[in-house]
Amino acid sequence: MKQFNVKKIAATIALGALALNFAGCASKPAQTTAAPSEAETAQGSAEVTTAQASADEKIVLKGIVDLVPHSEIIEHVKPQLEEQGIVIELVATAADSTTNERLDAGEIDFNYFQHLPYLESENDANGYDLVSAGGIHIEPITAYSDKYTSADQIPDNAVVAIPNDGTNEYRALRILEENGFIVLDPAAKDSLSASVKDITEFKKQIEIVEIDSAQIIPTKDDYDFFITNTNKALEAGITSTKLFSEGKDSPYANIIAVRAEDLDNPAVKALVEALLSEETQQWIADKYNGAVIPVIDLGN
Repeated sequence: MKQFNVKKIAATIALGALALNFAGCASKPAQTTAAPSEAETAQGSAEVTTAQASADEKIVLKGIVDLVPHSEIIEHVKPQLEEQGIVIELVATAADSTTNERLDAGEIDFNYFQHLPYLESENDANGYDLVSAGGIHIEPITAYSDKYTSADQIPDNAVVAIPNDGTNEYRALRILEENGFIVLDPAAKDSLSASVKDITEFKKQIEIVEIDSAQIIPTKDDYDFFITNTNKALEAGITSTKLFSEGKDSPYANIIAVRAEDLDNPAVKALVEALLSEETQQWIADKYNGAVIPVIDLGN
């Protein structure tokens, strides 16, 4: 019978136990944080989404305006509106014959370049459903001259250029009447539309040249005096003498025009409110010194 080596057996048993211990350690799962429940995951996602929305949520109003004074006035109120989460994006600062069409088609949210009688004529002619969200300022149509410094200096047979589009031609003829040059047919006054054919009497002999409004200032040296819109005079930076112009009672306030469906849009209302604030209206009065008249009576 073989003799067993007791020491060797003891060592073998110890090594086996140690191996089993290592094996147990190797198969033991690593300690991890418990996975969140579906409810916890949904709650976390909702919190992230809400936080991101509050940070990124902006209302954008796209518009087309004329350069002067319209874009300058809009730039003035932009910071006020941004504080309310409203961003004004000016697509263009040169309104043209397509501007109302683009508004009607939904390409822009508002425009700011025209008065209400012009907008109504556009609606009638094209079937648009555009409305005024508010009148902001008046650009009094004005008679200017590089040759004379007052209306009473204008001689007989003087030549005057006036705009040939329906509304502005009436405005030009109206201030000629108010300053003693002509008499208009009363029917023209009722319709707020007139041409030289509606003149019933020349109190002072003058020659009236009807011309596209865009051509008046570039050709002003050809005339003894000329009548044009304030914004065109401001944009051109002319230094011609002002002879006479419309007063504060002019019905031709420039408006914020929108689609009828957007009249109650809170962002549109906020824009108009900012433009009609006493602060903005006073800014208009101060900046343009009478060339542009605020619609609010500031008591100045």
